[in-house]
Amino acid sequence: MINQLSWKVGGQQGEGIESTGEIFAIALNRLGYYLYGYRHFSSRIKGGHTNNKIRVSTTQVRSISDDLDILVAFDQETIDLNYKELHEKGVIIADAKFNPIKPEDTKASMFAVPFTELATELGTSLMKNMVAVGATCAVLNLDINVFKEVVQEIFGRKGQQVVEKNMEAIKSGFDNMQEHLENTAELMELEKADGKKRMFMIGNDAIALGALAGGCRFMAAYPITPASDIMEYLIKKLPPVGGAVIQTEDEIAAVTMTIGANYGGVRALTASSGPGLSLKMEAIGLSGITETPLVIVDTQRGGPSTGLPTKQEQSDLMAMIYGTHGEIPKIVMAPSTVQEAFYDTAEAFNLAEEYQCPVIVLSDLQLSLGKQTVEPLEYDKVEIRRGKLVTEELPEIENKGYFKRYEVTEDGVSPRTIPGIKNGIHHVTGVEHDEQGKPSESAANRNAQMDKRFRKIENIKFDTPVYKNAPHEEADILIVGFNSTRGAIEEAMGRLEKDGLKVNHAHIRLIYPFPSNELLPLVNSAKKIVVVENNATGQLANMIKMNVGNAEKITKMLKYDGNPFLPHEIHTRCKELV
Repeated sequence: MINQLSWKVGGQQGEGIESTGEIFAIALNRLGYYLYGYRHFSSRIKGGHTNNKIRVSTTQVRSISDDLDILVAFDQETIDLNYKELHEKGVIIADAKFNPIKPEDTKASMFAVPFTELATELGTSLMKNMVAVGATCAVLNLDINVFKEVVQEIFGRKGQQVVEKNMEAIKSGFDNMQEHLENTAELMELEKADGKKRMFMIGNDAIALGALAGGCRFMAAYPITPASDIMEYLIKKLPPVGGAVIQTEDEIAAVTMTIGANYGGVRALTASSGPGLSLKMEAIGLSGITETPLVIVDTQRGGPSTGLPTKQEQSDLMAMIYGTHGEIPKIVMAPSTVQEAFYDTAEAFNLAEEYQCPVIVLSDLQLSLGKQTVEPLEYDKVEIRRGKLVTEELPEIENKGYFKRYEVTEDGVSPRTIPGIKNGIHHVTGVEHDEQGKPSESAANRNAQMDKRFRKIENIKFDTPVYKNAPHEEADILIVGFNSTRGAIEEAMGRLEKDGLKVNHAHIRLIYPFPSNELLPLVNSAKKIVVVENNATGQLANMIKMNVGNAEKITKMLKYDGNPFLPHEIHTRCKELV
């Protein structure tokens, strides 16, 4: 019996690799197992190697596993590219159709199962992925009936006969694999899960759901990997609650429509990735100087330019802070789990309205597209706070003047009206302006307005700007990261502790304004600081040096090949430093 399993299915993009992993994972999720799935896919519609690696456990997991127990291969390329992840007792289950060849330098077992042939006998070769699921069940000694409900949900609309044929395909794969296993000890039976119902979702769905719960009723966006799922989710979910989604002609239209909707009093969102954010930068500055609330999601991917559109990277951090020309106040938050992605996105709308500035929810591809088990969300934790929004009639202003929309206040936040509020008329412009919004190039006014705008973010109230797991008053190593690296860091930390090292972990959740005071005590009490990030220049490490100091203690652990960190990589590198 094993309490954890790592399973991967691979083949050519477009031949059902994603659906194979999806069906397998959903069924195990419903049995109560914790899962973490990560897809490696090409930036093309069809063709090119793709795989789906799923980790199954009886306890919470938040990262990809180092090794592999079972590899399901639909072509030889899958074996050649992925077999080195298999441990010596691992199993390759390959489609007999392509005459699979087992690499000489692996001790893993290989079984050729006629996925395509068995599926064709049942009516169509398209069901070969279901045959593969059945073969996996045999290795795991898993009752195939656990898939009935999932198959019914996925194929029920096509008719009961299709449902039955797919279940037959699963059974044929199970029976054929059992024949291979009769005289072997290759079974990997999982310990029984707790049977509890939990959500199973990608980070993008959590972001979209958080926007919905946070009162968002309008989204304007242009499709771009890996952010498009947010728009696709809200296309389905916003209209039933009176909202709308517009797919715009470009990124500039998307962000300016979003600014317009917010100006009109509607909580609105736009989402994109690095190339799209580059196009949005001038409009982000417009939001900053006009003090119009704006929520933007940036799902980071490999750059520059088109770069690696379907691969992991964390190289937008500096751009999100300093990308706009001129200087504006903004808030940049970075959730590190699917749960945080939900709650942070809902909170982003509150912060945008309370501080009347752009709020960027910074994600990355691994967090946005990695699918994982999520404990039930607590919707009553979400609250709606609209700041100094004036929604009732104002008293008439003397001398028929304008409403002081940009009034200089002690906290830097001015009262805000929306169109239609009587006596709330004011001028709005992207040039520097006075308290009423009228253009002004006065030096005194410029200083007053700039100082006012930046006072807004001096005392931001943000829950847990730094997630801390710091059991030691003095640590041998402090590991620092942001976004999706948290799971791999947590696993590596556990291994390092077993090695006898004192390790603390800090995960930065508020990127800007940088939480220097929160991080400083941990930095001062550590002998060495290792900053883990998916980029080539150490952007987070540089932010720490700029805001906290202690540059001599800091070591950058960088990875920018398009792949997420694995726990053993962090574990090994940290051990080398002490």
